Amino acid sequence: MLRLLALLLVLANAGYFAWTRGLLADYGFAPASQTEPQRLAQQIHPEALRLLAPPEARTAGGAMGAAPAPAPAASSTVAPASAAHASASSATPAECLQAGLFNEEQTVVLRARLQSVLPAGSWVLENSVEPARWMVYMGKYSGADAVAKKKGELRQLRVSFEPLNNAALEPGLSLGTFTSQPEADAEMARIAKRGVRTAKVIQAVPESRGQKLRLPAVDAGLRPQLEALKPQLAGKTLQTCH
Repeated sequence: MLRLLALLLVLANAGYFAWTRGLLADYGFAPASQTEPQRLAQQIHPEALRLLAPPEARTAGGAMGAAPAPAPAASSTVAPASAAHASASSATPAECLQAGLFNEEQTVVLRARLQSVLPAGSWVLENSVEPARWMVYMGKYSGADAVAKKKGELRQLRVSFEPLNNAALEPGLSLGTFTSQPEADAEMARIAKRGVRTAKVIQAVPESRGQKLRLPAVDAGLRPQLEALKPQLAGKTLQTCH
């Protein structure tokens, strides 16, 4: 039994050896081919293939990386457009400026100057009304000492005050300015509950009518020309439109 088993193992090994070596191919028994001879046929001068040492490989790689250098010639046509875009984005945006009011005499002088200095359509003179301003007022006092004493009293009552911007009302104190008389009356009633007894409501600025100068779009090109208008602005400054 053991002899038969040993004989079968020898025959099996011999058959496997013959199969792997293709000796049984004529009988239809052969392993699948692992080679691709068609790829060898497609090679072009394989004998010219040479392995490079690391220093040679780095030199060859640098030469290949530098090869596309002529490409910027094609992109040079884009540079002017990019520069123009950068210049446009960095330009100061136009803003609307205004000044006024100007009375009739001031308006005549200003209009003549505008026509001679600024481009047509860059400015406009508009009818405008500035409403009256009302004030809760305390004064007039005998002098600076009386004003300082009154300020101390108001601080104790926790009533705020502000300096006057009207020389005709000095020496005195403003406890607030308002766009309408009812607003001023309401404030006076509020501070009266805190102990303020000598304040009164007055019209600090009367309603005024006139012309207002408006420059809708002042850009970097127009801005330098505005210096020539200062003498005709009658001391009024150009401010952002509101």
